[in-house]
Amino acid sequence: MASRLGPSWLNRAKAIAGPTYPARYGRFAVLVDQINALEPTLERESDEQVAARSFALRQRARQGDSVNKLLPEAFALVRESAKRTVGMRHYDVQLMGGIAIHFRSIAEMETGEGKTLVCTLPAYLNALSGKGVHVVTVNDYLAHRDAEWNAPIFQKLGLTVGCIQTGQDDSIRRAAYNCDVVYGTGKELGFDFLRDQLKKHQHGENHRKTFMQAFVSTGATADAAKPVQRPHHFAIIDEADSILIDEARTPLIIGANNQPTQEEASAYYGADEIAATLVRTKDFKYDPLERKAELNASGRRKVQLKAGLSAFSMLTVDQLYEYVERALRAQIAYIKDKDYVVAPNEKGQPDVVIVDEFTGRLMPGRQWQDGLHQAIQAKERLEITLETITAARVTVQEFFKRYKKLSGMTGTARSDASELRRTYKVHVFPVPTNKPSRRVWIKDRVFSTEDEKFRAVAEEIVRLNEKGVPVLIGTRSIEKSEKLSALLNEAKIEHQVLNAKNHAIEAQIVSQAGQPGRVMVATNMAGRGTDIKLGDEVARSGGLHVIGTERHESFRIDRQLAGRCARQGDPGHAQFFVSLEDELLEAFGEKPARRLRTRYANRGELTSPASRRLFVRAQAKKERQHRKDRRLLMHYEKHRAEMRENMGLNPVLG
Repeated sequence: MASRLGPSWLNRAKAIAGPTYPARYGRFAVLVDQINALEPTLERESDEQVAARSFALRQRARQGDSVNKLLPEAFALVRESAKRTVGMRHYDVQLMGGIAIHFRSIAEMETGEGKTLVCTLPAYLNALSGKGVHVVTVNDYLAHRDAEWNAPIFQKLGLTVGCIQTGQDDSIRRAAYNCDVVYGTGKELGFDFLRDQLKKHQHGENHRKTFMQAFVSTGATADAAKPVQRPHHFAIIDEADSILIDEARTPLIIGANNQPTQEEASAYYGADEIAATLVRTKDFKYDPLERKAELNASGRRKVQLKAGLSAFSMLTVDQLYEYVERALRAQIAYIKDKDYVVAPNEKGQPDVVIVDEFTGRLMPGRQWQDGLHQAIQAKERLEITLETITAARVTVQEFFKRYKKLSGMTGTARSDASELRRTYKVHVFPVPTNKPSRRVWIKDRVFSTEDEKFRAVAEEIVRLNEKGVPVLIGTRSIEKSEKLSALLNEAKIEHQVLNAKNHAIEAQIVSQAGQPGRVMVATNMAGRGTDIKLGDEVARSGGLHVIGTERHESFRIDRQLAGRCARQGDPGHAQFFVSLEDELLEAFGEKPARRLRTRYANRGELTSPASRRLFVRAQAKKERQHRKDRRLLMHYEKHRAEMRENMGLNPVLG
């Protein structure tokens, strides 16, 4: 069975990926041919013979044979197992993607190309040694779904499969980590690592307990004191750009509760009241890029006049300024129903729940640091809850660099290839699509105001709906999705709104987005990882139409949204509607953005190419800022770790 990876794709990819690509492509294509050559033989063998082959490979791997030599037979076995268990056969391009992942690359594969199935190939091969493979996903639902889908493939070949989920106790986690292939989210794996470090610290020293030791000792049993993870051998990261790039600006932190006093709580409320009386530019300056506010002389005088309030009796003047500046950040930079929502916590009381800026999903239990979370609670007039003190922390970069071998897959990694190579020592390898892409990108439409933009979006949805075309609309916040929903209700368009509250239900709904006349409004990357099947008549009429109501801070996220359409050779259209009032233009600074809006006020739709280029430039500026933030975080954490090591302390604790 000859490989179908022809020279036409090689020529296109060579132009994209540079001079090193052809050599890797040629080497991988030879391996694909070797895998294909084994298929007729394996098809004739019984299940018992296939299982015996797999056992023999495990023996060889554990006796020291290089897994690279075992690759053709291992991949052929996985393909045969998938055919017999889940009824799916790996395409040649999927074999190519699996080979790239095995050889420490990020396989860039278009959405809908079956990355979940691709992952089984390198996971099986690298699990043969018995050291364990971690498959990292973006949420619990996908981890559970992928583990359940792929378990029969691995089990038929004699391997065990585990899944880490939020809320599991240590005994279940320990059993899962002892499996050959383990599925879980990056956050859960990272937090388990930190908890293990705290346990080792507690039970490895005999001197008086420190704060971190006291934190993990409460109610601990002998079994609970044991680490749950094995050494970090190999990680395959699904949606690698989201986990390794987007989430890498925020370190993973385990905190211990620190109950605020009544005086501290009163100070938060008082600072919020003072902040509400201050005038922007007159009393303070605000930097939208850094999301920070700084009082000037006028603002400090106003704050000092309030310093006699009993709420601030415990504070020095400098501390009072910090409280008020923090309250200003909470009021200006963090918007309800965009950056957070107010929802019941585990005790059933209303609380601030953070919304993930990249996925639009709620993150219960997470807190902003340095009192910001409490400042937002004061802004919303909620109870000031426990502030956390850092017990252990690690950056996303440092955690994943602990694996002896790291690789992954995503649909959008090329634009960050240099950062991935520099930070994680992995290459990006573009993988050909099984069928040519039929996605049509329609030019952005630009409007002077947000209201004009949303009216135009609603009109476009009405037009498409009359033709029976299914439409998926992506918004950046819950607030914006509800605003568009109100306009669609006025137009009497039946639709569904997904606000990232239940991954499983959301995925089930999104999977039906390709049916005739369906209209779905969703925050950010709705149903990421969910396959959307088109109805026959929909495919004939141009496919699913994806509309973005705002450009995101990274073009990769725009591509992820557009990737909901035109999967596996299906037709599809993608278009973005933007306005000069969009938050993205704040990247140029507050005053330049205001001048732009004033200059083009009440102009309606702007059709010049220059207006569209504005958003391309703003995106590039925000992406540079985010790269800078990640570099600064890495520099800070490296310096902090070195200082602790020089003091003879564990670098991830405290």
